[in-house]
Amino acid sequence: MNHPISLNSERGIVMGERVRNTDAAVDSAGTRGQDQAQYLTFVLGGEMYAIGILNIKEIIEYGNLTVVPMMPNFLRGVINLRGRVVPVVDLSARFGRGVAEVTPRTCIVLLEVETAGDAQEIGVMVDSVSEVLEIPREQIEPTPAFGAKIRTDFIEGMGKVADRFVVILNVGRVFSLDEIAVLSNPSVADEPNGTPEAVHGREG
Repeated sequence: MNHPISLNSERGIVMGERVRNTDAAVDSAGTRGQDQAQYLTFVLGGEMYAIGILNIKEIIEYGNLTVVPMMPNFLRGVINLRGRVVPVVDLSARFGRGVAEVTPRTCIVLLEVETAGDAQEIGVMVDSVSEVLEIPREQIEPTPAFGAKIRTDFIEGMGKVADRFVVILNVGRVFSLDEIAVLSNPSVADEPNGTPEAVHGREG
C-alpha cells in the first residue's frame, strides 16, 4: 500500500499519527508483523531513497535557515523549530555530490536520531518527498558490495519496488552524531569542505 505525501505549507506534515496509524497492525518497530515495514521515499539528484518512518517526525518547507560559520558544506545551517534549534544537513553534500540547488519542491525532513540513549533532532534537505511505501522484507536485498553511488555503509538495503530498486538509508550511519560532531569541529574549517566559502549565507 502506498500513501501519497503532499506538503502543507503552513504546518508541514506530522508523520506520527497520520501515517503510522493507517493500520492498527503496525507495531512499535514500524512493521506489520514480521513481513513488511513502512518507509518514506524521497528524491535526491534524480534518484529515489527511503528512510524508515519511525525516524521521521515531520516534513516542512525549506527556508529560514541561519548559517553557522566554520561548518562543513553538508551542514546547511540551523532552523528555529518552535523554539528548538535544529541543524539541517544537505544530503547531497553529505553524499559527496556537492551542495544541492534549492527549488520550489525542496523540503526538510525532520528526523529523530538516537545515540547513546540521547535523541537529537536533525533536518534533512531533499529535492522532494514522494510517498510512504510498505516494502515486504523479502523484497529488500542486501547492501551491494560495489556499484553504489554513495558509501555502502550508508545503505541499509535495496528495496525492490515495482521494476526498480529504492535505496534504503541507514539513518544511524548517515547521520552519525559522533561523525558529524568531528566534521563540524572548527579545527577542520581549513579543509576544502570546511571553508567558510563552502557554506552559503543566510537562506530562506
